[in-house]
Amino acid sequence: MDTSDTQKTKKSSFSSLEKKWIMYDVGNSAFTLLIAVFIPIIVGDLCTASGMTNAEYQTFWSLITSIITLVVAVISPVIGTFADGEGMKKPLFFGSALIGIICCVLLGMPLPLAGFIAVFIVSKISYNISLVFYDSMLTDVTDMERVDKISSHGYAWGYIGSCIPFIVSIGIYALSLFDLLPAMWAYMIIFILNAAWWLAFTLPITKSYKQLHFVKREPHAVRQSFKRLFSVFKEKVPNKKGILIFLLAFFLYIDGVYTVIDLATTYGYALGIDQIQLVLALLLTQIIAFPCAIISGILAKKYDNGKLIIFFISGYLGVALFAIWLTEAWQFWFLAVCVGLLQGGVQALSRSYFAKIIPLDKSGEFFGIMDVFGKGASFFGTMLVSVVTGLSGNLNYGVIPISCLIGVGLVVFVFAYLEIKNYEKHHGKQLIAAEESDKNDETVPSEGENGEN
Repeated sequence: MDTSDTQKTKKSSFSSLEKKWIMYDVGNSAFTLLIAVFIPIIVGDLCTASGMTNAEYQTFWSLITSIITLVVAVISPVIGTFADGEGMKKPLFFGSALIGIICCVLLGMPLPLAGFIAVFIVSKISYNISLVFYDSMLTDVTDMERVDKISSHGYAWGYIGSCIPFIVSIGIYALSLFDLLPAMWAYMIIFILNAAWWLAFTLPITKSYKQLHFVKREPHAVRQSFKRLFSVFKEKVPNKKGILIFLLAFFLYIDGVYTVIDLATTYGYALGIDQIQLVLALLLTQIIAFPCAIISGILAKKYDNGKLIIFFISGYLGVALFAIWLTEAWQFWFLAVCVGLLQGGVQALSRSYFAKIIPLDKSGEFFGIMDVFGKGASFFGTMLVSVVTGLSGNLNYGVIPISCLIGVGLVVFVFAYLEIKNYEKHHGKQLIAAEESDKNDETVPSEGENGEN
């Protein structure tokens, strides 16, 4: 294949490695839906059997969620920095994913409450850690011209692909409700099915991925990783000010995104919507998010992705303001549709936007730091809603501080966008160090390249 054919392939389709990177999102997203629906049911049953009241269960579950969030936030930048070492990203990615997959199988086994919670904590932490490596691998599997498209397709196919094992799982669970299958066997089949799905879509990228951008390995790698992490913003980093302002903006607006998504089920219960409708609304959100995420990647080819992020944040601000007056079931369905329209775009373009402004050889380190801001936002947003709702006695009022955070995040992102544009104007768009450009080829591999066996 000559150069012109390679360029044509790059423009019109996906390389083999890009496809396999996207496939991992299809695999791990099944776990996301699984824990959103089935884990609370199982934990609720175990807590009831142990004599806990509903209030004690809610407090206990909130504590577990907070512990997981904080642990991931603390260790993400550390392991992300360590993964930037030559040849480290692939084994760490596969290792974390494999631990999560094994724990997913174990969650389907009959376990006491303490054992189930312990396995769940390990599985959720491993899942989140694998995503830090996965996100940082984006800069190795494609080039900066295609990063918006590839990131968007990752989220898009993750949304729609995860629906397949989820629908099958719902069918298996329904059999247990009608006493056609023992509940214990139903859960075992469901969790094994989803673990197998996750593994099947993990193996292709693990086999083919090759780390192109890295920091040369040094003696005492762990110590050096901590040293690099703590000095990351002390040393000379291209566009340091723009990156810092973006991270602050991301913390603020992603807070609203995650909180609106996390509280959708709570809103549904508060409105008296039954479990079947809640599951259908969740599926509707995933289905709508699929084409919208792809469209966001297409739009990023024609329009500035920074301006598109501003549009999506503004849309989420509208959703949060609407949620303040949410009182009827049809409004909940409307909210589900709006979230589906917006969530793929804001998440995918934020990931690709960040990939464009950070040093490529330190992508693991910086995506680890980005994950701290994301997890911190998730914890902070949920806490704010809980405090305001508890003081006011009204769930709708809990959305008011979230609306304020999204609004402030929008303003801060505009400042970040202008700062980054100003830097690009004076230094050029490619923010990678010159020696890194010399070290690596700038072409995206065609089929069969980039370390594929």
